[in-house]
Amino acid sequence: MDDQTLTAQAYKKLSEIERQLRKQTRVDKKRSQQWVATFIRWCYAHEIELGPRLSHQSLRFDRALIQQVNEALRSQRLATIEQWQSGLTSAAQAEQGVNEDKTNREGPRAQRVLVNTPDRSPAWLSAQQRSMHDVDWRDINLEACDVLIQVENLDSFYAFSPQIPALSDYAHPLIIYRGDSHYGGGFKQLASAWNATQKPHIYAGDFDVKGVSIALSTGASHLLLPPLIWLTEQASTLHDPAKQLEHRPRLQRHRDQLPAAHPIQPYLSLLLDQQRGLRQQWLGEQLERVALV
Repeated sequence: MDDQTLTAQAYKKLSEIERQLRKQTRVDKKRSQQWVATFIRWCYAHEIELGPRLSHQSLRFDRALIQQVNEALRSQRLATIEQWQSGLTSAAQAEQGVNEDKTNREGPRAQRVLVNTPDRSPAWLSAQQRSMHDVDWRDINLEACDVLIQVENLDSFYAFSPQIPALSDYAHPLIIYRGDSHYGGGFKQLASAWNATQKPHIYAGDFDVKGVSIALSTGASHLLLPPLIWLTEQASTLHDPAKQLEHRPRLQRHRDQLPAAHPIQPYLSLLLDQQRGLRQQWLGEQLERVALV
């Protein structure tokens, strides 16, 4: 950094020190560290007197110094130390100050989810049965929905319709794409908020050890699967790849803590004992709700 500007590294270091000062009265840093040396020059450029804090070997940070630094930053309409580390969006960072930390900002999809809803297509678009929307999950009124259906695969999500007998008990289903690198973060937060409502949470995805493990980790209460007899005939070892072995211990522990008569037990036997599964795209349309927990 030059003598007038704090870089992202300096902000990060100062933020770490600020958190330490919440529990202690001072933090010493060696002057031999490059960022400390340049920070000292920044202080001089902004008429911040270091006085006895500065020795030949080190610089002593205390709450008063952090306060002086923040005052200097505010005077330039720059983000303070706390604001820089808050993970704000670019727009929010702009409201806080004129500088932007692209490495620390909240990603534009951090709160976004893909929702499958009844069709509201405009007249110029060919009629569709469902519509897809990219929304901020916090804008969804969870109280107005009676079941969460997370769909694992994107192609299945686009094709998914709740108009099946297994979901006839639910008038207002919330159908969400489980997510990937773009939408996974938003879904994780939505699932946590949904599970707190204790309403049904159905997982529609691959019938394999990874898929069922994902259902467990996201708090799903049910799986959406074909009838057991049909699935037993169709399940294949080809749909239980060796790379998913790491997920087997979790399913085994889950099976061990369930009653022998639990409805998920024969399905877990297919996965764990016979090592057979079936991808979501092969599950067909005759689906049933199967309790997972």
